[in-house]
Amino acid sequence: MTSTRMLRIGLLTHSVNPRGGVVHTLELGKALVEAGHDVTIFAPAQEGERMFRPSSCRVVLAVGDEAPINTIDMVDGRIRALKRVLRSNGAGEFDILHAQDSISGNALAEMKQSGEIRGFFRTVHHLDQFPEPKLSSWQRRAWKDADRVLCVSETWTRRMQGEFGVTALMVPNGVDTQRFSPVAEGDVELLRPFGIHRSPVVLAVGGIEERKNTLLLLEAVALLRKGGTDVQLVIAGGASLLDHNKYVSGFIRRASELGLSVGAGEAVVLTGALTDAAMSAFYRRADVLAMVSLQEGFGLAVLEALASGTPAVVSKIPPFTEYLNDAVCSWADPKDPVTIAKALLDALDARDSIDFVHAVPALLDRFSWSASARRHSQLYEQWLATQSIANQ
Repeated sequence: MTSTRMLRIGLLTHSVNPRGGVVHTLELGKALVEAGHDVTIFAPAQEGERMFRPSSCRVVLAVGDEAPINTIDMVDGRIRALKRVLRSNGAGEFDILHAQDSISGNALAEMKQSGEIRGFFRTVHHLDQFPEPKLSSWQRRAWKDADRVLCVSETWTRRMQGEFGVTALMVPNGVDTQRFSPVAEGDVELLRPFGIHRSPVVLAVGGIEERKNTLLLLEAVALLRKGGTDVQLVIAGGASLLDHNKYVSGFIRRASELGLSVGAGEAVVLTGALTDAAMSAFYRRADVLAMVSLQEGFGLAVLEALASGTPAVVSKIPPFTEYLNDAVCSWADPKDPVTIAKALLDALDARDSIDFVHAVPALLDRFSWSASARRHSQLYEQWLATQSIANQ
């Protein structure tokens, strides 16, 4: 089924920061607009914040009343702020409301319970383990109360069915091959403040997080340097709503123990949040992307790196094993720094082992945002049809 009419769609995300789920929301919104739909993106924000990237969609920011004092307070405030802006923007008049995360999913779940909206979609990119029962409860409600649950990988589609009995539907992710390409424009000036002067450069995307396995990547880099390969580790991004301070402190401490200095121009460079242009420049400058995560919903950074002409070392775990193979990446055991180091060294020494002529372009062709928008439109129409029948 293909959509034959314009739908009024509200896409909700959890922040304005350049995280995977936020990027997904912006790219999906753009593709839905290009397909002829009317899309509004709703996102919570702090006073003075703006969406990290301009959008062709209408963007409505939900600014909280007060500064949060902890994570639970922050989540609660963002749920309340989203509900306020949804009400003031006629939430019940949207054909589709679609949450990409637990925060916005709870805002919609509460509005559904109160009868303010008919229902909502929820995309589960991945689920986290939280020590706080309240956060776990919020996470569960955000998918349990949804009318349709979508996932961006077969791995999570199966997990939702097997662990929770949820009949989730698979939707494709995408990659913007114009934004991410081997063509450089002003990269030297964009990278100059970070002191990227060494070669080879190992790039990790997403900041320092336990889920990203950043500590074991650090151990692998130390092994490479000990073996005579003077690599520079660049950790890009890192804007997160969750508290990773303990893990970050452990990372900094371990870097010091390993004799690895941290800072601009040093062995380990922490960039913090980056502009789109700088992120693209880092992908092109890197000699290899290291994505050795312990858990991912999909792993957009791999496609972005490959689109930029940069080889990738990837954890040999689902969902990566669903859509990648030996022709497009190098594999590593994410729990073993020795094998991570070996995979990085092999990727650096045998760059030509990645088939950038045939296999990589074929892979990138499989994942377009226009295809993702078509699939979403089909699922939206199918759900709306069930609503029409129920109301007859």
